Amino acid sequence: MPAADPIVTPRRAGRWPRRRLALWAGLLAGCVLLAFVVYRYAEDAAIGRLRLTGTQRLDTDTSSLEHLLSKYDFLPGTFELNKDVIAMLQRPGDEALRTEVNVYLERVNRLARSTTIYIVNLNGVTQASSNWREPDSFVGDNVAFRPYVRDAMRGAPGGFYGVGTTRGEPGYYFARGVYRDGRMLGVATVKVNIESVEGGWADAGGKVLLADAHGVVFLSSVPAWKYRTLAPLAPGVRQELEQSRQYFSHDLTPLGLREVRVLDSSARIVAVPGVRGAMLSQSRALVTRNWQMVYLSDLAPARASARAAASLTLLSEALVIMLVLYARQRHRLGRQRLRAREDLQRAYDNLESLVAERTASLQQMTRELREENIVRHQTEEQLRKTQGELVQAGKMAVLGQLSAGITHELNQPLTALRTMADNARVLIERGRIDDARANLATIAQLVERMGQLTGQLRQFARKADATLSAVVVADVVAAALFLVERRIAQERVGFRMSTHARDLYALCDSNRLQQVLVNLFSNALDAMEMAGSTERQLVVDAERNGARVLITVTDSGPGIPENIRAHLFEPFFTTKPQGKGLGLGLAISEQIVREFGGHLRAEPAPGGGARFIVDLPRAE
Repeated sequence: MPAADPIVTPRRAGRWPRRRLALWAGLLAGCVLLAFVVYRYAEDAAIGRLRLTGTQRLDTDTSSLEHLLSKYDFLPGTFELNKDVIAMLQRPGDEALRTEVNVYLERVNRLARSTTIYIVNLNGVTQASSNWREPDSFVGDNVAFRPYVRDAMRGAPGGFYGVGTTRGEPGYYFARGVYRDGRMLGVATVKVNIESVEGGWADAGGKVLLADAHGVVFLSSVPAWKYRTLAPLAPGVRQELEQSRQYFSHDLTPLGLREVRVLDSSARIVAVPGVRGAMLSQSRALVTRNWQMVYLSDLAPARASARAAASLTLLSEALVIMLVLYARQRHRLGRQRLRAREDLQRAYDNLESLVAERTASLQQMTRELREENIVRHQTEEQLRKTQGELVQAGKMAVLGQLSAGITHELNQPLTALRTMADNARVLIERGRIDDARANLATIAQLVERMGQLTGQLRQFARKADATLSAVVVADVVAAALFLVERRIAQERVGFRMSTHARDLYALCDSNRLQQVLVNLFSNALDAMEMAGSTERQLVVDAERNGARVLITVTDSGPGIPENIRAHLFEPFFTTKPQGKGLGLGLAISEQIVREFGGHLRAEPAPGGGARFIVDLPRAE
């Protein structure tokens, strides 16, 4: 007979789910416990690294502070070596001697880069001070109540940090007795500002504070913590500080540090009001000064690292559990993996086609951009050529305007040459060789004058290159003046150049700068002629202005109205009658000056008229 099926009772059927539930509960508890252990281990390790960093930071900061203060420890003791200081303390009524000591202290204070140096007599009254010239000088102040003065008078070197009662400036005071033949005559005090170390603390990161023996914070990388206390002050201590006026008008309220956990004698975890999260506090005693330096490190990164380690542990545990479940259900996951592989292949195929499409599009865009860039470069090159031709055209226009004066300037020497040549021939025929030689010398001078004029015109008309160099400003102004000199004389215009400095150089091209100045001179003469000015003045001024050179052209014409000034440098804008100008001169001049790295501007002259300023970079 076949065996009978086992009978499953309700009691046996419910036993397996309870065991499975207990197993999962135990597994979950074990995972949480392991994560907690990992968290504490990671937190302790991170705190250990922070402590190492904090210890190194405290070593560096205390060493730098001690080094800063040690530079001044010897200074007060040197003043008893000065015979004038000894004589002043022995003869307090000698004002001339007091002045000599004041000047000496002022010089030493400047060389030592200290805040103040002053000498106090045995009554605590300041006899001489490095700030004797200032309205709030220490001279005459009674500082006998200061602890560093009392210590020095007792024969012990005084060292004291406090806030000044005269100016309210904090600093560290070094005090030593001034002796003569073993007898104390007074006290020499040097005040040094050590607030500069706070900037280095702030730049290095973290939060650093320095407290005195009473727990008063007087230096801190956090400004709001200064003149606060690490713990509430006892009434006796507060009374002592008020009597010595060490911190003057500051309230000395508690900072409110709350201890969370003690790690050892020099490290603990604290909570700071106004700071989110706990901080690691490490302290270092400066035994020689009776100070305490505290370095506070933010624990947020350490705890974040610990949380990350715990989370990673939980994830690893979850991964192990998932792997176990995966092993039990591998046959179903195999089918799912096959379907996923097929879906992934389809997605990969789609991605390849999408990438190919986007690549073709990008290549097309690259070709279009390359072609557009070529066209833009060609356009810019054509624009540069056009601008150069426009500048040359403007120069030729100026030469055209000057042609009448130039023709007259050449006709006079030519007529004189012909006459004097005929005279020379007659004088030679008559044997008057000396007179003929004088005529020939005059002819040579006239020819040289004509050569200078034609050479200057040829130099002005040539096309300038784009190379910039150091140019003597006075030479360029003289060359530009040469081209309009005839017109200035004909129109009875008073010309004045207020500088002839040969060492004034501008970074530009001399030929193009000459074109700008000729244009400005011609416009000034046109303006005075059209206005019918009775008194005509043309003034040129060249001067340094820092790293710039300013060339100013001022006329006594009618000036430039505000509505016209806004359009002066626009091409083809002109206020001259038809046929007198194309309106290109100022536009071309402004473009030339801008290419030099400068700018051209117009403004009203103080006494009436117009003023144009050419601002150029100065060259050595």
